[in-house]
Amino acid sequence: MKNKNILITGGAGFIGSNFIPYFLENNKDTHVVNLDKLTYAGDVTNLKEIEANTNYTFVEGDICDRLLIEELFNKYKFQGVIHFAAESHVDNSIKNPGAFVDTNITGTFNLLDVAKHFWMSGPNQIKKGFENARFHHISTDEVYGTLGEIGLFTENTPYAPNSPYSASKAASDFIVRSYFHTYGMNVVTTNCSNNYGPKQHNEKLIPTIIRKAISGEDIPIYGDGKNIRDWLYVLDHCKGIELAYKSGKSGETYNIGGRNERDNLSIVNTICNILDEVQPSKNSYKKQITFVKDRPGHDFRYAIDADKIESELSWKADENFESGIRKTIDWYLNKYNS
Repeated sequence: MKNKNILITGGAGFIGSNFIPYFLENNKDTHVVNLDKLTYAGDVTNLKEIEANTNYTFVEGDICDRLLIEELFNKYKFQGVIHFAAESHVDNSIKNPGAFVDTNITGTFNLLDVAKHFWMSGPNQIKKGFENARFHHISTDEVYGTLGEIGLFTENTPYAPNSPYSASKAASDFIVRSYFHTYGMNVVTTNCSNNYGPKQHNEKLIPTIIRKAISGEDIPIYGDGKNIRDWLYVLDHCKGIELAYKSGKSGETYNIGGRNERDNLSIVNTICNILDEVQPSKNSYKKQITFVKDRPGHDFRYAIDADKIESELSWKADENFESGIRKTIDWYLNKYNS
């Protein structure tokens, strides 16, 4: 049987570049076309391990380029789309919100609309051969806004985005939802908590802490370090995405979270403790922690209730924060020390 083709967007970014090798290993009958614009967040060296895989094709391009997306659909007759591509650095969205509107809203619309025309001849009319074609949209818990000291985000939490980034992701979620309700398109959405692990962009919190620590620089922490996030090891997220893509119910949303809430101060202390143990310096790395002016509109706390994906799709996180952070530190030490 001929391999089926699926389109993965943004596959050279952090989560996508962890997902593609994992997915190819599990799905030997699937050919993945990875479309990535290679902005600051995308890096083809993240995918070195699959460069020679005959089931993998890389295309450099922009999801805002509708003609390109149509050409790719015509060439590969995609049976599925897993859509990671997004502008996602909150600090950048504060400085340059327009790029977030373009990529996250217009880009998502382009992908959805081209897929709909390719797979469907009209509302609720699926073309022969595309009965199982599915569009999987990857989103974030930031669309729900911020939490107080208690409570968790569920799939029914009202949207209340607070940054241009989260507002653009919320808009894209709603466009995906509308294509299910209006056209009967086979879509599924996953909203995840903060990911960490190998291949993350150097500017993100955990890579920054490790990099600054071992280079002897100040380790910058926003505000008082009390902002809380629910941390999810990237490979656990990849497992959840594959489950939702294959087994999730059409039109549904699944929250994927690690049940590992930590404030930024405890993250930096944990990392410094492990570094003190595995790569000791003359002083504890904790001496390098410094507090910097908080970012505007910085949400206090995010935490996800992952009950739905756990009970309906039997997903569970294999790593807790303590096990995942050690794997992560090992990977970055290898990268930064080489």
